[in-house]
Amino acid sequence: MINNAPEAASSGNSGKIHGEPQLLMMPTHTNRTRILVADDQPDVREALRLLLKGEGFETETVASPAAVLSALEAREFDGLLMDLNYARDTTSGQEGLDLLSNIRAKDSTLPIIVMTAWGSLELAVEAMRRGAKDFIQKPWENARLLAILKTQIELSQALRKSQRLEAENRLLRADGRPTLIAESAAMRPVLDLIARVGPSDANVLITGEHGTGKEVIARTLYALSPRAGRPLVTVNAGGLPEGVFESELFGHVKGAFTDAKSDRVGRFELADGGTLFLDEIANVPINLQAKLLRALETGELERVGSSTTRRVDVRIISATNADVQAEVAGGRFREDLLFRLNTIEIHLPPLRERKEDISLLAHHFLRQSAQRYRKQLEGFEPVALQLLLDHPWPGNVRELDHSVERAVLMAEGPQIRASDLGLRAGREPSMRMEEMSIEDVERVLIQKALARFGGNVSHASKALGLSRSALYRRLQKYSL
Repeated sequence: MINNAPEAASSGNSGKIHGEPQLLMMPTHTNRTRILVADDQPDVREALRLLLKGEGFETETVASPAAVLSALEAREFDGLLMDLNYARDTTSGQEGLDLLSNIRAKDSTLPIIVMTAWGSLELAVEAMRRGAKDFIQKPWENARLLAILKTQIELSQALRKSQRLEAENRLLRADGRPTLIAESAAMRPVLDLIARVGPSDANVLITGEHGTGKEVIARTLYALSPRAGRPLVTVNAGGLPEGVFESELFGHVKGAFTDAKSDRVGRFELADGGTLFLDEIANVPINLQAKLLRALETGELERVGSSTTRRVDVRIISATNADVQAEVAGGRFREDLLFRLNTIEIHLPPLRERKEDISLLAHHFLRQSAQRYRKQLEGFEPVALQLLLDHPWPGNVRELDHSVERAVLMAEGPQIRASDLGLRAGREPSMRMEEMSIEDVERVLIQKALARFGGNVSHASKALGLSRSALYRRLQKYSL
C-alpha cells in the first residue's frame, strides 16, 4: 500500500545529523510467473493449464479475442500463449493476427507465442511480423513449448529491466547522501520529526518558504527509511504541463499520442518499492489532482493509452511553499488529496528565524564552492560574516548558497570580503535603476516581492502580475 501508518522511532538526536544513516533493504517478494492461455477449445486450454501448472506457472485461460483483451486490461501477464483461429470453421488465422496487432499496439514487451493447427510458413511469417515472438503448431511437443515459453519470458523480463534501468539512469538523482545542518532552536522540532517518521512508510508533506531546504529534508527522510536501498525519484509536480502530466507520472504506451514512439515507464513505476518525491505539489492543476489521488488511494495506475492496471508500492514525500489550507479553502486543492499526502507534516522555518545556522551553513557552502572552483579560502572576514547575519534572506538557504558561491568566485584574497558577497545590509540594490539591465531590475523586484511576503511564492507572483510557474522559471533563472 502507498499510505501506511507511521512507525515510531526513538530519537535523542539534536543539532546536525552526523554519520551514515542505517540503510535497510526491503524484503523481496517472489511472484509466480503468470501466463494467459487463449484457445476456443476447452480440452486444449485444460491441457495447457495442467502442463504449465506442473512447471510452476500461474495460468489464466480464456476462449475468445475479446476475453484476451479483457484479461490483459484487468491484470499484468508475463506471457501470452494464444490460438490464431477462434470462430468455427475458420482456418485463415485472421482473428489471431488482428488480435496480435491490437495487443502489440498497447504493450510492446509482452511475449506472445501463437498456436494453430493449420500452420503454414506464410502465416508464421505474418504472425511474427505483427509481433509474435514464436510459432507453435498443434499438436505441440511439451518440451519445445515449455522451452520457447521460458526463453521468451526471460528475454521479455530482461527487456523490461533494461527499460527501467535506462529510465532510472536518466531520471534518478545520484547526488549521494544529504547534509543536513541544523543547530538552531527553531530546527529542533524538525529534527525530532525526521527521526521519528524517517524510518517509517508514512507519507510526509514538507512545507516552508521557497528555498528553505525542503528537498534536503526529503532526501534525509529517504536515507533514514527502510526503502533507502530502492529508488528515490524526484519530480516537480507543479512544473509539469497538463499535456504531459499523466505521461510523466504514469507512463505511456507506444502510439498513445503523436510523439509516443515507444513505451515509457512513468515516475510511479520507477519508484516502485522506493520513494517518490513530489515537489511543488500545490501547483498541480485541480483537474489533474483526481488522477493523482486515485494512484495514492489504490496503488494502481494505467499508462496513457493502455487500460492494463498496474500496481505500485510507493512512499510519497511531497513539498510545497504554498499555504495548503488556504488553497483548499479557495477550491484550488482537493482536501481528500491533502489528507493522503500529509499523514505527517513537517514545516521548515525560514532562514531569518534560524540565525544560529547562518554561519554554519555559510561555512559549509564555502567549503563546497571552494572545492568546486579549486580555490584556497580560509573563511569570512568579520564584516562579511556580520553582513550575512544581518541580511533578511528572502530566498532563504538557496539564496545563501548562491551568495557564497558568488563570493568564492569573486574572492581575491584568502578570506571572503563583504564586497565579494554582492549584498547590502538593507534591501536597496547596489546600483541605481538607470544603471541596471532589465535582468538586474527583474531580479531585484523578485527579491523585494519575496521579502515583502516572507518568501511566499504564491503571494509574490500575484503582486508581480506573474503566474506561479512563470515566477518559478525566473527563480531558477536568477538562482534565487
